[in-house]
Amino acid sequence: MSLFRIAVVLSWFFFFYSCSKDVPEAPHRNGPLTLQGDMARQWMDFHCSAIKDTPGFFPTQASRVLGYMGITLYESVVPAWPGAPSLSGQIQGFDSHILPKLEYSIEDYHWGMVGNAAAAEMSRRLYGHTLTEENREKINFIEGLWFQSYRSAVPPKVAERSILLGKAYAEAILEYSSKDGAKDSHLDPFELRDSYLWPAQPGAWEPTSPVHPHPLSPRWQNNRSFLPASTIEECQPQSHPPFSIEPDSDFYSSAHKVYEVVKNHTPEQELIARYWADDPFITCTPSGHTFNILTQLLDEHQANLALSALAYAQLGIAEFDVFIACWKTKYDYFLIRPVTYIRNYIDPQFNTLILTPPFPAYTSGHASEAAAGEVIFTHLFTNGSGEYTFTDRSQMRYGFLPRKYHSFREIAEECALSRLYGGIHYEFDNSLGLFTGRAIGAAVIRDIKWPDHDFKRQR
Repeated sequence: MSLFRIAVVLSWFFFFYSCSKDVPEAPHRNGPLTLQGDMARQWMDFHCSAIKDTPGFFPTQASRVLGYMGITLYESVVPAWPGAPSLSGQIQGFDSHILPKLEYSIEDYHWGMVGNAAAAEMSRRLYGHTLTEENREKINFIEGLWFQSYRSAVPPKVAERSILLGKAYAEAILEYSSKDGAKDSHLDPFELRDSYLWPAQPGAWEPTSPVHPHPLSPRWQNNRSFLPASTIEECQPQSHPPFSIEPDSDFYSSAHKVYEVVKNHTPEQELIARYWADDPFITCTPSGHTFNILTQLLDEHQANLALSALAYAQLGIAEFDVFIACWKTKYDYFLIRPVTYIRNYIDPQFNTLILTPPFPAYTSGHASEAAAGEVIFTHLFTNGSGEYTFTDRSQMRYGFLPRKYHSFREIAEECALSRLYGGIHYEFDNSLGLFTGRAIGAAVIRDIKWPDHDFKRQR
């Protein structure tokens, strides 16, 4: 080769090299930043049906399913999201050696297939053997639907290794979840096999229905949280007013307010009470309602797979941990419900507008979980103000008309108020439940390192 031709070849080599090194790496075309998030949203919507239909899945158990599903969706796409940190080493007991190692380069996987396979496997197994046959068929349908949607984009070998990797993520997270203390809690949600010793104290909780004569999940606070146990402790509220039956006491006044509100309720208050009731096995529980709101928000933003997985992970961690924090408060105080107090000391004919759930009053689980959601939504979808015009259509499937709100705080506070309107909670149950939920939500955002996010929507 002549010196001239060598010079030309070298000049072209250096030209292309110098250009290519300055061009930022494009997102993997089958990676989470490129793929749409519909697959993740369909899986989370499926769990609304499964939670409602499956025996033993009360609000505590529901929060666990949603928490681990959020983590699974996130971890199964993190390797292909540049700069996104894994949750390994950040949440309790979740070490890096738990997770599968990639045997090929990131480009040699389809990350939608990875997430789909992981979600399907988790969905089959988080409910144990109690999942209905109809819901098992739904899992097969959703898994097959997304496999068919993705398969044309990749060769068969890429599809095969992607599915195997997704199942490996599910196996790893299922193994991790099995050590949290609540793996089979749905089989004995009232813990009747190991009887709970009720505190003997003035103002102690009493059963409010013969259907459920025992308190639900009395040791839920002992389960491993995602956040450190010290954080759960730090998010505990101050004490409620001292129990008293004296008419001039703060406690009597709080109970009497419940009595007056229910006795003189307006149609709008009754609607709000029923809208947010979310009784287990009628809807998919309070956490399910909050996840349905998130799914609607992600749809409105047309969020990609990465951002959808991020949002579900943040809310999932917050919801699971807020139920641990709330249940610690409930069983530390073991407080009588308003319906029992009012019938004993104010009006024996008193009836609530909605059913009273079978566990102590203080604090409100609804208020706590809604406030955790408020903080996560504020972080994800606003500049920190929480202001956001939103029409909640998530309850239309249960026959309710949509409800419009102007901030995420308004949503949480209406959910909390609904428990006063229904006669289920004292005002202090709600206000201090909101405190705990906001504290847990803030800790999830503050104490865990998350990737940068940018939700944009034409509004």
